[in-house]
Amino acid sequence: MGRQWALDTITGGPAIVRNGRMDLLATNLLGWAMHSALYDSPAACAGGPPNFARYTFLDPDSRTSYPDWDAAARICVTILRTEAGRAPHDKAMHDLVGELSTRSSDFAALWSAHDVRLHGVGTTTFHHTAVGDLELAYEGLERLSAPGLSLTLYSAEPGSPTAQALSLLAAWAATEHAEHPAEAPAPAGGAPLGSSPVRPTPLDPQKPR
Repeated sequence: MGRQWALDTITGGPAIVRNGRMDLLATNLLGWAMHSALYDSPAACAGGPPNFARYTFLDPDSRTSYPDWDAAARICVTILRTEAGRAPHDKAMHDLVGELSTRSSDFAALWSAHDVRLHGVGTTTFHHTAVGDLELAYEGLERLSAPGLSLTLYSAEPGSPTAQALSLLAAWAATEHAEHPAEAPAPAGGAPLGSSPVRPTPLDPQKPR
């Protein structure tokens, strides 16, 4: 609960908490809206919380969400490699790597490269079906109180098209909660694990809702 309270105080941009296996564990409302396609993906949600690695390598939709898919895939594998070294006896990690290696030749090739260079700070472009491309700065922070968990914060340049797009996305998320409270998190909370919210209706960037 304390983790969710901390996320609830972050309102300037998307914020998410994940573990080293790339399971998405908690979000603020904007983080949920940004990753609605992940929650909507049968591949990502197979067998547990939405998982970024399964989404990236097993759902073709990821190549739309990540305009620079190659970079996103490399970072994903790097995070998994780092976690495998940190927790070498984690059966869930072994099972995930085995599944991805068997089902994705792209993952198998990247995994064999043994790249463990972490990228905790940088910029990324994310495509959302409702508001278009989002050019975001991000920073990943390890949770000292919970080893293995990482808090990632995203931000947009003030006054930029991305800042406007995030405002539109926040408006959609608040409306989605009001109209479908069982499918979307409360405005002050993260998405419930295992939920499958519907995809957002595309918004007209010139007509904020």
